Amino acid sequence: MGDPMRIRAAESNGTVDVKILMKHDMESGQRKDASGKLIPAWFISTVSVKAQGKEVFAANFGSAISKDPFLNFKYKGSKGDKLVVSWVDTKGDKRSDEATVS
Repeated sequence: MGDPMRIRAAESNGTVDVKILMKHDMESGQRKDASGKLIPAWFISTVSVKAQGKEVFAANFGSAISKDPFLNFKYKGSKGDKLVVSWVDTKGDKRSDEATVS
């Protein structure tokens, strides 16, 4: 499991702006280590964001996403909404963090 995500969510005129910074090394499987061996691919493969239990964002990532991915999206919501952000990586590791819309 990675480090906690940094989640910021603010509502303005019925639209919630969500910003998420995920900590993950995101190896593509194309780099080599010091001895010349390929470093195995290891990256976040799925991301899901739920607000008040309803999915408002979903994504499938591939090996081309950079280290420590940053997401920014908007949805129709309100202050006080409980957000749950979850991801799963290619090794089966999982992370889930929560935030409240301000």
